[in-house]
Amino acid sequence: MPTPSAQVLSSVVVVGAGLAGAQTAAALRKHGFEGRVTVLGAEGLPPYDRPPLSKELLKRTEPVWLADDLGIDLPSLADDLRLADPAVRLEVEREHVVVRTTSGDDVVADAVVLASGSEPVRPAGWDAAVTLHSAADAERLRAALVPGMRLVVVGAGWIGAEVAGVAAGAGARVTVVEAGPVPLERQLGRRVGGHLAPWYDAAGVTLVTDVAVDQVLPGSQEDAQDGARVTLADGRVLEADLVLAAVGARPASGWLTGSLPREANGGLRVNRAGRFMGMHSPTDPAGRLHLDALRRVWVVGDLATREHPVFGPVPGGHWSAALHDPDVTVRALLGLDERAAEPEHVRARLGLAPIPVHAPYVFSQQLGHDLALFGVPSPFDEVVLRGDPTAAGGWAALYLENALDRHPRRTPDGHRVATVRAVLLVDSPREVGQARKLMNRGVPLTVDLDRALDPAIKLKDAAV
Repeated sequence: MPTPSAQVLSSVVVVGAGLAGAQTAAALRKHGFEGRVTVLGAEGLPPYDRPPLSKELLKRTEPVWLADDLGIDLPSLADDLRLADPAVRLEVEREHVVVRTTSGDDVVADAVVLASGSEPVRPAGWDAAVTLHSAADAERLRAALVPGMRLVVVGAGWIGAEVAGVAAGAGARVTVVEAGPVPLERQLGRRVGGHLAPWYDAAGVTLVTDVAVDQVLPGSQEDAQDGARVTLADGRVLEADLVLAAVGARPASGWLTGSLPREANGGLRVNRAGRFMGMHSPTDPAGRLHLDALRRVWVVGDLATREHPVFGPVPGGHWSAALHDPDVTVRALLGLDERAAEPEHVRARLGLAPIPVHAPYVFSQQLGHDLALFGVPSPFDEVVLRGDPTAAGGWAALYLENALDRHPRRTPDGHRVATVRAVLLVDSPREVGQARKLMNRGVPLTVDLDRALDPAIKLKDAAV
């Protein structure tokens, strides 16, 4: 059976109508695919951008439509557009794929691009908590946020902090409960998270740390609309008019159970080009797929754990991945770049142009501050600060690779040369552009550490 390519593909089904799915459909047409494109969505809405749902919760009364923001006209790109008929089952054969939808229809295609995104986590026993993931969620939350109302946010992560700041600014009485010792510990580490904690009090938000939530139940057994009660692990009970569960998201891959082998977090491991690699655990019911079948499955966006030339396997959840990766994936799918998964040194020897590299990127507006994160912090990184977090103005945290090197590199001036794994910028808009350029490369960023820690020196001038 020949490898699917631009010459033999006649149909592609894209599962997901968010940013990654819309970008995939646009890339298919951009790169000359004239076959049948089917796009399956789940929310019954045209594609929209999710980050503004929390950042601009009260500023926008409707989503940021991708048709307006990016010029993606999905109805003109897809031959069959079903915005409210999500996939429920996938069968992958050597000759084709079959996607079954909620309506019971079977969509047969030569290849599938999985872009079904993520879903919010709501632990068992939190029946009375709401989540913020969709435009409908944002509409309900926006209607509930009135001056004086009691809002309990469980989780001091990206979404929790953003909503807490917006709600407090609107006059709500906000309490944030975090199981860890500081906000964003899992994402940024304890040292950096500790510098964010004072922001809550300054914004009029009560922050409760080091305690988990056991239950979120209706406030009154007689009236399910009568608020909610949050029971903490230490026995305390918080009364609220509304409880928001903001404890993370996971890949929306439950519908693939038994069809494809998934990682422990529900993600799908793909190579640099976005082709599904078929890795599995011995207990996964999906087992192994034939190579001809694997070549028909591609994954983009939040579902994908994608190989990165600098950071290794990067789990989904980064807006930049949903924006940029579909183009590379579609070129590989159509056979326009059959070596898209190869390392750059191999591509260079073959005379192939470099593939644009984009570092994982997160942008957050929370509690009166702007944060931009490039790269993937690790709990094993050494964290150093550029600027003073306790002073007025911006600052940054650099996450340095902790390499066991008997002969550390030095500059001619004797300064330490360090490898930067991630850069967090806080209230530093002028440094975002240069940090993006430095991190969006196919090689690790190395810096003269003495110069990098001096706020008077541009970060780009510290690179070596």
